Amino acid sequence: MENERIVVLDFGGQYKQLIARRVREQNVYCEIFPSEIGIEKLKELSPQGIILTGGPNSVYAPESPRFDPGIFNLGIPVLGICYGSQLMAYLLGGEVKSAPVSEYGHTEVCIDKPDSLIFKDIPSSGGSSKITSWMSHTDYIAKAPAGFEVTAHTSNCPVAGMEAPEKKLYAVQFHPEVMHTEYGAGMIRRFVIDVCGCSGSWKMASFAEKTIKELREKIGSDRVLLGLSGGVDSTVTAVLLSKAIGKQLYCVFVDHGLMRKNEGDEVEAVFGPGGRFEDLNFIRVNAADEYFEMLKGVEEPEEKRKLIGNKFVEIFGKEAKRLAGTGGFKYMAQGTIYPDVVESGTGKDGAVIKSHHNVGGLPRDLVVELGFDEEPVEPLRALFKDEVRKTGLELGIPSELVNRQPFPGPGLGIRVVGEVTPEKVAMVQEADAIYREELTQAGIDTGKGQFFAALSNMRSVGVMGDFRTYDYAVVLRGVITTDFMTAEAAEIPWTVLQTCMNRIINEVKGVNRVLYDLTSKPPGTIEME
Repeated sequence: MENERIVVLDFGGQYKQLIARRVREQNVYCEIFPSEIGIEKLKELSPQGIILTGGPNSVYAPESPRFDPGIFNLGIPVLGICYGSQLMAYLLGGEVKSAPVSEYGHTEVCIDKPDSLIFKDIPSSGGSSKITSWMSHTDYIAKAPAGFEVTAHTSNCPVAGMEAPEKKLYAVQFHPEVMHTEYGAGMIRRFVIDVCGCSGSWKMASFAEKTIKELREKIGSDRVLLGLSGGVDSTVTAVLLSKAIGKQLYCVFVDHGLMRKNEGDEVEAVFGPGGRFEDLNFIRVNAADEYFEMLKGVEEPEEKRKLIGNKFVEIFGKEAKRLAGTGGFKYMAQGTIYPDVVESGTGKDGAVIKSHHNVGGLPRDLVVELGFDEEPVEPLRALFKDEVRKTGLELGIPSELVNRQPFPGPGLGIRVVGEVTPEKVAMVQEADAIYREELTQAGIDTGKGQFFAALSNMRSVGVMGDFRTYDYAVVLRGVITTDFMTAEAAEIPWTVLQTCMNRIINEVKGVNRVLYDLTSKPPGTIEME
């Protein structure tokens, strides 16, 4: 059914996006909302189910996030996860205590009620079963509320799962959304399909057609301005808008000098005159010198992100003012996708993982001055990265563009650890080009994740020929992921890594060491900064 929806309430949990992604994998639409959402808003959304995320707080702390316990009486199924399970127990009269032994990471969970709907996929023997789960908590449920049955436990957590099926209330202390939990995806599926009664009929297939129609109706004969980076998100956004309104779309490409090798020219070749998608107005602004001057002496990652984002707004704003003199614009468009929205914070309890310069649009005074509608056009705002790619293929965008390696808005500014200089960017560009070339020649499927070179801030002693060197270390990063919410390091053959190392050290001036990053996400992020 088109109107089926699961709502995820965010209590500051680091895995909130994963929960939403796992629900969408069941072909059920899902959105994340701040925990402080009111009960009337929830009624208005009319979800088939509600999932409460984990979070870093204790339910007893005065500043800990809460919500209206009346939600439990709406007749809507609720699944509490980690902090969400503790909050459910606490608000309904159970007992939550500080754990004598905190549980973090892989933990064995004993399933006490294998016939529970959400444990339906877990094989049992003799009326019980055990699974390996992912735990992350310091408090625990010591006693379930009246009317609840304990469905799981661990050696340190007496209530690792509980349920009141007649009230459609379920809770688990562990994280079923994380890949480290056995049968976790099945638990999410059973809650969404069996408990909530969703049909699982939401598909991406109709998204492009529906969105083009909606864009055409919304925009009418007005003009739209888009900041085009040439990445997957902005490319799909540009093509959607181009198919909807054609030459009414103006795309401003700000070349900040922080792109991959030759990429600025490649973007122009695709969208400029004579390019594959020329049914739009393409404007290129070369601004590398301004960016490098601005970044002198700046080392802190979040500061770099904000400076790069603010400079984009400044330059984009100047160009917007110039273009506005040719007829004016009603709308600004952005390639915002769902992880951008969530990582920038969903509410007062939502953690800001990192800033995204394409969330929030231009400053209000500039929006007013230019006459833009206050709400930007963001056709991809509800999609995850893999869903954006599917949409791109549906639009007829060649797979080499749709499946190109993801690239962050701040560009190489966050793939150079520490201060960003033209010399360091050149090192990364050359090393990255070599890395990608060797991966292609080796036949490694880079479409399954993200592969890139970065420059560490570490300098070390080396020997080249008969001379001592004191140069930088390049870090090669390769991760396998489908949703970019979690990722594992790619197992690149040793011979390929050795070839990359030899070429980079011999061909890239200023580099005398090459490292391979094995860190997964979590605990790391995919990008270096």
